Amino acid sequence: MRYIPHTTIGVSGLIALLFVASLAISTVRTAQATPAESKSGERLLVIHDGTMEQGFLTRAGTVREALEDANIPFDTNDLVEPMLDEALVANSYDINIYRARPITIIDGAIRKKIMSAYRTPSQIVAHADMELRSEDITEMGLPATPAGGGAAIELVITRATSFTFILYGKNTIVYTQAKTVGEMLEEKDIKLSDNDMLSVDTSAPITPGMTVDLWREGTQTLTVDEEVAFEVEQIRDVDRDPGYREVRSAGIGGARTATYEVLIRNGKEESRKEINAVVTKQPVKEVVVIGARTPQCVNDANANRALGHQMMLGAGFGEDQWQYLEKLWSHESGWIECKANYAGSGAYGIPQALPGSKMGAGWQNDPVVQIRWGLGYIRGRYGNPEGAYNHWRTKNWY
Repeated sequence: MRYIPHTTIGVSGLIALLFVASLAISTVRTAQATPAESKSGERLLVIHDGTMEQGFLTRAGTVREALEDANIPFDTNDLVEPMLDEALVANSYDINIYRARPITIIDGAIRKKIMSAYRTPSQIVAHADMELRSEDITEMGLPATPAGGGAAIELVITRATSFTFILYGKNTIVYTQAKTVGEMLEEKDIKLSDNDMLSVDTSAPITPGMTVDLWREGTQTLTVDEEVAFEVEQIRDVDRDPGYREVRSAGIGGARTATYEVLIRNGKEESRKEINAVVTKQPVKEVVVIGARTPQCVNDANANRALGHQMMLGAGFGEDQWQYLEKLWSHESGWIECKANYAGSGAYGIPQALPGSKMGAGWQNDPVVQIRWGLGYIRGRYGNPEGAYNHWRTKNWY
């Protein structure tokens, strides 16, 4: 590779030299590649690095390789156009290098220092993973009092004030640099009609978090976008236990645009009547499979009573408590393990648990599971069967 410093020979001189050497290289300075390639395989690169400009010939395959061969340094924070890994296929290129420099972003009490090669405030703020709204004001320049080792550039963000703006019934968060409500309306190009009313005076100052309500007195039309709920279709699977639920296809909500005739008095909506509506997006029905297997039950009340008596004593309750437990569950379920109160509360089993599934595995038809749960519930809530029975007599539930 031949390197010709820009201090020794200019770009035009270099091109003349190439012409004399019969290389027939185009002298048009552009970064747009052309399919033609010089016979010698060498390409002309002109480097624009700030105020410095230099040109050289190269046989490198990419921009990165060409810069490295020419000993032109670049940092990971620098921007190079065309990109470093772009293949060199044309006869000539202009290569722009934008050097990263230290920048301090001042956002209120926040000071964030970054290295960035970007030049516009929006690009720099985005590079710093910060948000910049269109209403925010930015100013770039040298710091007023430069300190040794400090950033060479400061980017100051003056944030717009945010407040709640209720515009004809629609609630939105708005940002503004305006100082008063009147200035804000002018900034947003909102012109008040004779029937328009404001919740605050136009001379009121804009303060963070305030609410400004603009409404129109009298009867008016209001068009709004609304969600349309999806339907749910249930498929009963007799091979699945009660409590099983599987979403076979998820539902998707729809949308519609509705127009209402609204009566507003003193800023309050008194009535609303729908006068037109069109569905803009049809909802998609949700399909759910639910268990509907009929439990296999013996329903031997006497056997369940004997089991309940035995388990009550085993749980540490005295014999004196049996009379209360026997009466309580006789009233509740008749000691039938598959007793379901589907027409009423939905309670289930000997102790009439609600829902029945909370009794655990086997809750549909296992008396042991049901009695064990029922005794634990009585102990935890009422202390003993007598307490549960007395509560039942008073409230008709326990």
